[in-house]
Amino acid sequence: MTKKSEVLSEAMIYVNKLLLPLEWLYYHQYNHSLEVMNRCIYLWKKENVSESDLEILALAGLFHDTGFVIQYDDNEYIWAKIARNYLTSILYPNKKIKIIERLILATKPSYKEPKDILEKIIKDSDLDNLWRDDFFDKNEKMKRELETIKKIKLKDPEWDHASLVLLNEHKYYTDSQKNEREWKKIENRKILEEMLKELQD
Repeated sequence: MTKKSEVLSEAMIYVNKLLLPLEWLYYHQYNHSLEVMNRCIYLWKKENVSESDLEILALAGLFHDTGFVIQYDDNEYIWAKIARNYLTSILYPNKKIKIIERLILATKPSYKEPKDILEKIIKDSDLDNLWRDDFFDKNEKMKRELETIKKIKLKDPEWDHASLVLLNEHKYYTDSQKNEREWKKIENRKILEEMLKELQD
C-alpha cells in the first residue's frame, strides 16, 4: 500500500473518533470507512490515476459516511459538510476540498452516471462488498442495522429478493473492478436465487 500522507493519517484519527458513537451499528462503522478508503487507494493504483489525486480520493473515501453521526437518511450533504469543516480547519486547499465534496456526493445511490475516473473509483469502492466473498455477511449486517434503526422486522424472502434486485441492477464503472469482481457477482447472484427458491419450496 502506498504510504499514507500526514494529512490522511491525521484525518483517520479524527474520523475514528468521530465515528465512535456508531460502534453499535452493524455496518456503517469506522471499519467500513477504512475499507472504502483502502479500495480507493487500490483502484487508484490499478487505474493509473494521477499521483496528485491519491490523497483526494483517500480522504473522500474516508469521510464519505461520516454524516451518519447526525442522521441516518438523506445525509450525503452532511458527509460533505463534515469533510469541508475539518479540511478547512487544517487549511487544506479549497480547490481540493471542492473535489472531495463532489466525490462524496457521487456516492449517493441515486447518482448513477459518474462524470470522471475519480467518481467511478469512489462509487466502485463504496459498494465493493457486493461482489466479494463476504457479501452475505455484510448483507446480513446491513439488514440488522436497518431493523435496529427503523425498528422493523425484515423477513428473509423480502430481504433476499431486494438483495437480488440490487445485484442485478448494480454495475461497476472502472475496468479493474469489472475484471476482478464480475465472476463473484455471478456466483453471489446464483446463491441468492437458490436461497429464495428454498424459502419458496
